[in-house]
Amino acid sequence: MKCIICCSNSRYYFSKTYSESPFDNMMRYIGEVDYYKCENCGFVISCTHAQLNEKQWENLNYSFHSYIENSNNEKKGNQPPYAEQAMMLSFLGKNRIIRIDDIVDYAAGYGTLSKILFKYHGIKIKKFDKFIQNENQDVYINEKELKTYKTVINSAMFEHILKRSDLERLNNTVAVDGCLIIHTVVCENVPNDPNWFYLRQPVHTAFHTNRSMEILMKQWGYRSSIYSPQSKCWVLLKDKIEKVEKKIDQLNNELQHPWFYCKNGFVDYWKGF
Repeated sequence: MKCIICCSNSRYYFSKTYSESPFDNMMRYIGEVDYYKCENCGFVISCTHAQLNEKQWENLNYSFHSYIENSNNEKKGNQPPYAEQAMMLSFLGKNRIIRIDDIVDYAAGYGTLSKILFKYHGIKIKKFDKFIQNENQDVYINEKELKTYKTVINSAMFEHILKRSDLERLNNTVAVDGCLIIHTVVCENVPNDPNWFYLRQPVHTAFHTNRSMEILMKQWGYRSSIYSPQSKCWVLLKDKIEKVEKKIDQLNNELQHPWFYCKNGFVDYWKGF
């Protein structure tokens, strides 16, 4: 099969059978999952999930997210750091590094980020999620209402994609002069290990590397990025980093902590660039 990031050849990498309750029950009609790895960029994807029809994929997502959000037994150890993400948006917005007056949370889930942002920072953002619409009087925009936005934040969707069009729909919501903020796990090399922690969730289907993200950035026209270890988010920018680098340095000095790392290209800060 061809890699959906760089179109190089992908080959069989490993397989996984879900045996942990209740994920085993969610996956009983799907069975063993086969993962393929790109020979060029290292991107790994489940070819098994990619063969599901839309209804099967929707049902799996609904079952999983309903369990995570509503179960008192599940330890939410892998939930995004929503509080830190809210602070990140506030810091960057008030320093005019990003626009906070024209934001959408794409694949917003149950709206946790937007609730924290509004309650504690007074920032109101739009929400869109393909699988969740207007639950508990919480208003979402629908797919027809989506336009382009100066800031698009996407928390924990990059690992849920099945095909390239999933990524393109997201990027198409970013304005020509806008930025894309993403939260996911990015590796230098995706472990060849069916017990890897990031595979625990049966809806995690795609796993990105530093190289695959660098390639994707260039394909989409992003020239630089900012990374926040606290929020575990990358901010992808259309301009070179020199345009905001001074503001980032000033912000880190003000906070007296390296909240943000930045450079041209994709920030792989843990490698000590």
